[in-house]
Formats: sequence, structure tokens, C-alpha cells
Amino acid sequence: MPSSRPTSLEQPAEDTAPAQPDLDELRVELESERATNADLRIRLTKAEADLAEKKEEAADQHAKEVQESAALAAKIAAAREQLVELNDAMLLQQVGIYEYHHPLENAEAYRQRLAEIREKIKTAIRGKTAILASDRFAYNNSLAQGRRMTSDFSKLMLRAYNAEADNCVRSLKAGSVDAATKRLDSSVETIARLGAMMEMRVDPSYHALRIQELELTSDFLFKVQEERERAWEERDRLREERKAEQELAAERERLNKERAHYTNTIAALHEQGKTTEAAELEDRIAKIDEAIEQNDYRAANIRAGFVYVISNIGAFGPRVVKIGLTRRLDPLDRVRELGDASVPFPFDVHAIYFAEDAVQLENELHHAFSEARVNRVNLRREFFFATPAQVRDILQTKVGNLLEFVEEPEAAQYFQSQGLWPANSGAPAELGAVPVDSVS
Repeated sequence: MPSSRPTSLEQPAEDTAPAQPDLDELRVELESERATNADLRIRLTKAEADLAEKKEEAADQHAKEVQESAALAAKIAAAREQLVELNDAMLLQQVGIYEYHHPLENAEAYRQRLAEIREKIKTAIRGKTAILASDRFAYNNSLAQGRRMTSDFSKLMLRAYNAEADNCVRSLKAGSVDAATKRLDSSVETIARLGAMMEMRVDPSYHALRIQELELTSDFLFKVQEERERAWEERDRLREERKAEQELAAERERLNKERAHYTNTIAALHEQGKTTEAAELEDRIAKIDEAIEQNDYRAANIRAGFVYVISNIGAFGPRVVKIGLTRRLDPLDRVRELGDASVPFPFDVHAIYFAEDAVQLENELHHAFSEARVNRVNLRREFFFATPAQVRDILQTKVGNLLEFVEEPEAAQYFQSQGLWPANSGAPAELGAVPVDSVS
């Protein structure tokens, strides 16, 4: 009788039956992962395509910006070529030390040369040679009408050009001749461009006359300014010498009176038999004679005088000094005059040295500090970027040991004013120009 127990061949079927659902779940998960990966690949491909498109757009935009930048730079360069600088300060910095275009002796010589040039300009205008144009231009198929139109336009163009030239001459200032010349050259180019159809242009020889007028006018302005400054400085020098002569003459008169007084007193003492007192007064007369001799020497020798070194930190800063010369009897009188109402604070004296050839000593000091000049155009201005100690070192090499030299300025009014400035006044803590670190 057969048994109901399954045989050994049927046993695996009973063991694998429970694993079938797990395999299906794995298959479902695998398909899901595959779908997810496919979706990720699609999204990745799309992102890569978007990135490539954006890179291409960025490259195109960059190329466009580079092109626009280059075009803008070209426009700026072209505009700079046409730019006429009218800022007076910039023009003066560009011109540096003025060089005359037509060196002449004096302002009157420039005035005469200008009159000659302007007469030539009038002759060119009267001769109708200032503007050149074609005589073959036709209007309405008529050469006669074309010539009339050309003549009218020539007059109009000449009037516009002369107006620009006259305006350049009237508004000309020191150092602006190059800008005025550029403006006039631009007018010539504009007239040639607008009158191209009629071959109309400014005659180069006429334009050269107007340019020469500009140059002579600029030279004349500089020469007048130069002569005016020289006259002012010469008057100041003569005034200084006259004061020195008056002081020396007054001192000579005082010494003569004093000597005469002592001479009369000595004679009276001798009459009274007071020889001891008379001998003492004779020693005094000897000193007076010595003073008279020194006074006469200074009056006769115009090169003798005092070389002074002064500063004014409240007006010019801590590293600017003035090195000058005076023949006054009391050199401090000259220093006090320099510190009048034209500067906010009085000058401080660092050294006053008497020299028999003070002119030479002053020139040597100026030469030693030539690279430190404050005013490099007008060399008669005696201010230098230097400290008093630097001047002392150079002065000692010229004259030997100095008996007295004050290195630090007192500047009492300046330092007191610093303490009295309100906190919100905006007053600087230290005034003056930027110093020069080295002096040759």
C-alpha cells in the first residue's frame, strides 16, 4: 500500500516554493533601478546639453564684449586725438619751462612782428587768396552759377575760420598755444571736409600766417610777464639797496657825531688835567673808528652782506627753507618785512651769516640745492625743499664752523594756533608741501 509521505524527488519543490516571491520582488526592484538609471541618464544628457549651450552662449557673449570693448577703445583713442585740452593747470604742467617759438629781444619787438603778420593776413584776405576752391564747379549745369556759389561759400568759410582764429588769439593764455593751434588745425580739416564737393580749403600759407600769429602772441604774453616780474624784482632789489645805503649813511652820521662828542670831551678833560679819564675815552674813540671803518667798507663793497636761512612751517611746511641775502644794517629788519601780512605766520631765523662776498656764498648755496627748488621756472624765487639741518651741513663746508645755528624753528604762533583750532574746523595737523627726501 503506497505511503502518503512525499518521496525524496518531490522534496526540492517544497523547499523552493517560498523563494519565488522574493525573486519577483528583486526583479521588480531591478527594473525600477533600470528605469531610474535611464531617467538619470536622460537628465544627465540634457544637463550636459544645457551646459554646452550655456558655455557657447557665454563664449559668444565674451567675444561680443571683447569686440565692443575694442570698438570703444578705438572711439576713445579717436576722441582723444580730437580733444583740445583747455584746462589751464594741465596746459601749464605740459608746457614745462616755456620755450619761445620766435625768440626776440623784448615785448616791443614782438609787438612790431605781430603788426607785420597781421598786415600780411589782411593782404591775403583782400587778395582773396585765403580760401582755395575749384573754378569748374557747376550749379544747375551752369559754371557761372557755380562760381557765384563757390564765391559765396568761400566768404562764409573764411569768416568761420577767421572767427575761430580770432577767438583763439583773444582767449590765448600762458601755455595754451598748442591747444589753440590744434583747434585751428581742426577748423582747417572741417572746412576741407565740408567743402570737398567744391574742392574748397584754407590756403596753407594763410593758415601758416594765422599759426605764426598765435605763436607770436603766446611769445609776447610770456615776454610781457617775464619783463613785468623782472621789473618787480629789480624794484625790490633797488628798494632793498636804497634802504641799506640809507641805514649805513645814518649809522655813519651817528658814529661821526659820537666821535665828535668824545673828541670835545677829551679836549676838555685835558684842559682840566684829567688825563686818566681822557685816556679811557680815547679807547672809546678807537672802537668808534673801528666801527666807522667797518661801516665804510660795507657801504663801498656792494657784495658784502648777510646770508640768511629762514623757514615758515605754518605757511610752507616743515621742510621748506628760504636762503636769501640782505645788505641791511640789521638783517632782521629784512626778515620781519618778509613775514608781513602776505604770510599767515612770521618767519623763523635759523642762521644769519655775514660774508665779505655774500653774493658768491648765496649763489653757492642755491647751486647746492638747485634740484630741490620749489619754483623751477622762476629761479629768482629762493625757496627750497630742504631742512635747516641740510642747509647747515652745506653752509659749514663753505664757511667752516658756525658760531650760531638754530635747527628747530620756534614757530610760536603756528603751534599756539594748532591748539586753538576747533576739532571740527578741518584745519590740517601739518601744513606745507610734500618734502624732497634727498638734496644734491
